[in-house]
Amino acid sequence: MKIRAFDLNDDFDVIKTWITDERTHMMWCANRIPYPIEKETLRSFLSEISEKFGDSPFIAVDDEGRAVGFYCYSLNREAHEGMVKFVMVDASVRGQGIGKEMIRLLVRYAFSDSEALGVQLNVFSENVRAKKCYEGAGFTERQNTPDVFKYKDESWGRCNMIIKR
Repeated sequence: MKIRAFDLNDDFDVIKTWITDERTHMMWCANRIPYPIEKETLRSFLSEISEKFGDSPFIAVDDEGRAVGFYCYSLNREAHEGMVKFVMVDASVRGQGIGKEMIRLLVRYAFSDSEALGVQLNVFSENVRAKKCYEGAGFTERQNTPDVFKYKDESWGRCNMIIKR
């Protein structure tokens, strides 16, 4: 597997198929992007978070060059912490260690910057599979805040996780 910059024109048609229901979509983006995801909406959103936070989108590709994962990353130089957001893995390869491998590669990339002393992410506590993936890649829970997001009749907690250099 390797990581490369996300190209909206080349990669959008693939990643838009990875989230097929509204609940999974909400777990992914916390209602920051309308469901279903549209190319121009994603373009605008990625531009906004790039300007606001310095986020850059990346795509993970398998050994055959097939896109299998997506995420955004930025480094807060004041806090010396990287931030991972909007992690998504192709549903057809979930449960095969692809997500864990992608997370390990992104952490290695983050720590290649000598200023990064840690990398953090937020995951809904109810997203048990994702949380387990992050733990398997070495992240530990730093803070858990209950009931931060409402989806229909559900209330989800937010778990902040970190891995330190």
